[in-house]
Amino acid sequence: MQLPLMPPIAPMLAKAVSALPEGPMSFEPKWDGFRSIIFRDGDEVEIGSRNGKPLTRYFPELVEALKLNLPPRCVLDGEIILVGASGDRLDFDALQQRIHPAASRVRLLADQTPASFVAFDLLALDDEDFTSRPFEERRAALEVALARCAAPVHLTAATRDRDTAGRWFRQFEGAGLDGIVAKALASSYQPDKRTMFKVKHQRTADCVLAGYRVHTSGPDRIGSLLLGLYDDGGVLANVGVVGAFPMQRRKELFEELQPLVTDFADHPWAWDRQEEGARTPRNAEGSRWSGNKDLGFTPLRPERVVEVKYDHMEGSGSGTPPSSSGGGRTGSPVPAPTRSWRSPSAMTWPRCWVPAARGPRTAAEPPAVGRAAPRSRPVPPPATAPTRGKARRVFRTRRAFPHVTGQERRGRRRPPSVSAGRAPWWEP
Repeated sequence: MQLPLMPPIAPMLAKAVSALPEGPMSFEPKWDGFRSIIFRDGDEVEIGSRNGKPLTRYFPELVEALKLNLPPRCVLDGEIILVGASGDRLDFDALQQRIHPAASRVRLLADQTPASFVAFDLLALDDEDFTSRPFEERRAALEVALARCAAPVHLTAATRDRDTAGRWFRQFEGAGLDGIVAKALASSYQPDKRTMFKVKHQRTADCVLAGYRVHTSGPDRIGSLLLGLYDDGGVLANVGVVGAFPMQRRKELFEELQPLVTDFADHPWAWDRQEEGARTPRNAEGSRWSGNKDLGFTPLRPERVVEVKYDHMEGSGSGTPPSSSGGGRTGSPVPAPTRSWRSPSAMTWPRCWVPAARGPRTAAEPPAVGRAAPRSRPVPPPATAPTRGKARRVFRTRRAFPHVTGQERRGRRRPPSVSAGRAPWWEP
C-alpha cells in the first residue's frame, strides 16, 4: 500500500458545546458507531480505529463493499454503524459484538448482522493529500468521489442551514444518533485535534448508588461510583459508572460513604444474583473489553440516590454518564425503558426512556433508516431542559425512599423523533 497518508492516522475530534455554533458551518448527524479511517489502494483495504488499531479483520463484508464503492486510491474518514433488527434505529450493542477474537464467529456475525460505513470526510485521493484543504473543498470532492456509491457504503447527509440542523437534532435521536456535528467550512483536517463541534443529547436521571471503586492514586479516594436502576421485578440492574470528580471531592466522598459499606451477603450484586441472570458490575470482569483491569468494587447499602447527567441509552436502557471514558459506553442492557414510574419495593424509581423511532415527517424532512412504519401524531418540541452542570457538579445523596423528583414535576415529554421511511436519510 502506497498512499499520500499511511496508517495509522488519528481522526480529527470534536469539542462539546451546548448549542449549534454560528457562522459558516456544515452540520451533519453524529453517528453512534465506530469511528474509522479507511485506506484503499487497489485491492488493499485497511480499516483503522480511532485509537489506531486495525479493525479490518472484524468487518470482512465491509472490505468487499469498500472495494466496490470507493475510488481505487483514497483515504476516508467515517463511521461504521449497524442498523438494528427493527430496521429503524442504530444498534451499538450489536456493533460491539462484532469485535470477536474467533474467526468463525466473525464470519457468522458478518452474515447475521452486517455493518455499514458512512463517509463524512476526504483525507486523500489518488496521490493528493487533502488534509490542508478547507472542509468546503473536501466535502465537494467527497461528493464527487462517492457519487455512485451504494449500500452498505453511504455519504452522510450535510446542511449549512442552522434551522435544518436543529430539526435533525430533535428528530434523529429516535433513530439512535448522538446529536449534531458542526464543521467550519474553512477548516483544514487536523488529526487528533478538537477543531469540530458537537452538540449531544443530554438528560438527567436519579440512580441508586450501590458501590464504588477506589482511585488508582490511593485506597482512600473514590475512583468511580457504581449506579443502578430497578427493573419491573424489583431487581437492581447495573447501568454504569460515574467518576468525573476533583481529587479533593474523591477524598470527601470516600469518607461520606464509609457508613454505607456492607458485605455481599445481602447485596443486590452478589455472585448468586449474577448467576440468576441479574445484570451486575461483575458481568464485565471476564469481558474481552476489560483487559487486565481490576473491576472489583466495594458494595454499599443501596440507600442513596445520585443524580447524573447522561447522553443516551444503550441496549434496552443502560445509561452513559458523560464522565465515562469521555462519553464512552459503560454497560450492557437492562430491562426496556418506559415513561412510567413504579414501586417495585419500598422505593419509587423513574425509568429512563429512549425516544421512539417514529415521529412527524414531511416531504422536506429526510426519511429514516429501514422498513416503513405507521406514521404517528406529530409531537411538539419539548421545552428546554434546565441548565445543569456536569455529573460531578450535580452529585448529591438522599434517602432512597418514595419521593417525587424534579423530572416528574417538570412533566417531561418525549422529543419528536424520526419515522421509518423509504431509504436511508444520509443518501443525498
